[in-house]
Amino acid sequence: MDDKIAQFSTITGASSKEARRYLTKYKRLDQAIDAYYNDPSGGRSAGARSNASTSKLNALFDNYKGAPLPFPLPFLAVASANVSTAGSLDCAETDPDGDDIAVDGTIRFCEDLGVDPEDVVLLAVAYELKSPGMGQWTRKGWVEGWKALGVDSIPAMQSTLQTLRHQLATDIDYFRLVYNYTFEFSRPPGQRSLGLDMAQGFWALLIPHGLSGGALAYVPSSVGGMSQDPDGDERMVGTAVGSEEEGWKEEYTQWWFEFLEKSGVKGVSKDVWQMFLEFVRSIDAKFERYDPEAAWPSTIDDFVEYARNKLAGNA
Repeated sequence: MDDKIAQFSTITGASSKEARRYLTKYKRLDQAIDAYYNDPSGGRSAGARSNASTSKLNALFDNYKGAPLPFPLPFLAVASANVSTAGSLDCAETDPDGDDIAVDGTIRFCEDLGVDPEDVVLLAVAYELKSPGMGQWTRKGWVEGWKALGVDSIPAMQSTLQTLRHQLATDIDYFRLVYNYTFEFSRPPGQRSLGLDMAQGFWALLIPHGLSGGALAYVPSSVGGMSQDPDGDERMVGTAVGSEEEGWKEEYTQWWFEFLEKSGVKGVSKDVWQMFLEFVRSIDAKFERYDPEAAWPSTIDDFVEYARNKLAGNA
């Protein structure tokens, strides 16, 4: 029991008393953690928010603002990055007199947290702190975001990362919020689409993580002979989906990448980005229950044919 309490507290940031209460009620660690996140009186309470120090958060922010860059930039820590057709990255230089944390400070922050700058959990942090761009943090977003999470120190932030990582893997509502925010904050200013290389990089982080924890668990689109298209309209289908049917597999993500590259796609629109998430959750493993008359983007229509050919050994 003590080991489970320690694990519960590490993942959620909850007190030992809270951990024992949930574990006594739900027995299993995973069920207790899910119940904790779904309990409006638990988790990020008003009490936790009020205990986070604004002055401490401002001091931390100042520590990373204008910090010197210690080593080369990784993919996800590129501020104001634009991927050119040649695949190069154009980065905005740090303004030492500015009031934002930029790329170099982000690298130092990740180093202090002991987290890889390409860790998927940083996308959740970007959502929580309302990052305006990759590797960028405003003072307002930093202070308000961390206060809402109830933390004001590096050790507490390290614990919170475990909480966010778990929630991102297991909670589809939270996953969707982070997923959609990722498109907005990573899209180059003035552009309506996200470069294919960039989109693939984020999909390669997000999709496996969501599959591993159940956030992207298969949700049959057909119940009792009815299905819903992306607009929420019901339509008749041939057969109800069985509960044992499988959904999206990890290898299909690579098929998706191959299809987009072979199709000559250069950018991913917001519509394709958002609908791909719902497609991953609702498509069966054999791509048999896809409704071509539903309001899916044509790119996804074409991918289904590509995937069916792959399954048949024709591609």
